[in-house]
Amino acid sequence: MKKIVFLFAALAGSFAMQAQGLNFGIKAGANFSNFTGDVNTESITSFHAGGVVELNLVPTFSIQAEGLFSSQGATYKDTALDISRDIDLSYISVPVMAKFYVLPEKLSIMAGPQFSFLVDEAEEAFDTKSFDLAASAGVELKVIAGLFAQARYNIGLTDVSGDEFSGDIKNSVFQLSLGYYF
Repeated sequence: MKKIVFLFAALAGSFAMQAQGLNFGIKAGANFSNFTGDVNTESITSFHAGGVVELNLVPTFSIQAEGLFSSQGATYKDTALDISRDIDLSYISVPVMAKFYVLPEKLSIMAGPQFSFLVDEAEEAFDTKSFDLAASAGVELKVIAGLFAQARYNIGLTDVSGDEFSGDIKNSVFQLSLGYYF
């Protein structure tokens, strides 16, 4: 009986070690961003780029972490004064996504938190907070070899503005990406 348990444990351990893999890659793409909440804005188009690390835990589940430079913001519209100005915010974003493979090694759905740190704002529109927390969800299609395409939506959970008079303002970003796993 002990031999059967040992054999089973050895096979399970071997399977687990074989299923685990670490993939490194790069990705870049377009951001379609806006603010939600108590502000009159229109969306802007910008970009994101950075690195990707995927840890395959089992064939149908993995954890993916990224380090991205992400340019976000919106165009502020003041209808009373008939003026508009772009609010450009640059972040270092670290999304940590749980990936579930719907089609093994091909199509996955993902969800998780995104931690973003403000590194630059082109024009100070309001007292911008230096940290932004978002909930993210999306899909990934592994096209051929290491090439992949992603679509993701990030909805801000924390206010962008630290100014109590500016109201409830949160980031809202839709991303389309292309990338390559080495």
